Amino acid sequence: MASRPQRVFEPIQKSDGSERDGSESDRGDTLPEVAGVALDMDGLLFDTERIYWQVGDTILQRRGHRYSSALQARMMGRIGAAAVQEMIDFHSLGDSAEELLAESDDLYGNLLPQLLRPMPGLEDWIGHLQSSGVPFALTTSSRRKWVDIIFAELHWRQSLTFVLTGDDVRNGKPHPEMYSTAAERFGLQPHRMLVLEDSGNGCAAGVAAGASVVAIPNEHTREQDFTGAVLVADSLLDQRLWQMLR
Repeated sequence: MASRPQRVFEPIQKSDGSERDGSESDRGDTLPEVAGVALDMDGLLFDTERIYWQVGDTILQRRGHRYSSALQARMMGRIGAAAVQEMIDFHSLGDSAEELLAESDDLYGNLLPQLLRPMPGLEDWIGHLQSSGVPFALTTSSRRKWVDIIFAELHWRQSLTFVLTGDDVRNGKPHPEMYSTAAERFGLQPHRMLVLEDSGNGCAAGVAAGASVVAIPNEHTREQDFTGAVLVADSLLDQRLWQMLR
């Protein structure tokens, strides 16, 4: 069967309508037909970053420090002990990564059921994905125990082609392993895969893997570096994103 033609898009702009300034890819205005979509979770599908912020700030206040955007940017996308090691190094803490991770898990586990909220447009976006017929999967640095809690009662979990968590890779973002593995699981060349990310580290991971990356920043990540993204979108409801699956 002959392959379908590539889709051609208008010149890529930032979500505020300004011309690109190097924060988006210069690969041109023609993108390959999307054959698989890899979805980050924290801060993209669910508003968990504010929970992580509360956890991080509580831990640091106990030690005479405060959580910050600079530290958050370093921790995003990293897995478990590697994430809290960034906190230890940033503030020269005397704790071990294992001790700090256990404390973090206890706080996060208590807050998650109370504060978990979907990001705006999530159900509409998932419906669009389902209608498009394009396979989609979850690719998150969160550990599987948190994914299982968050997805326990979601009716569309069975629509996911696969789930990759921080427990399934050796290297967290910005290393490309998560998205290289996702492309393999889809059975695709990476350039046929669309990656949706909210963080600079996640964007860097997708770009390094050779995927087309759409960045959807949230209130915690708007100032991060999205170099290489083909689009910086307003939200999951951004019609420029939706058109990539038409």
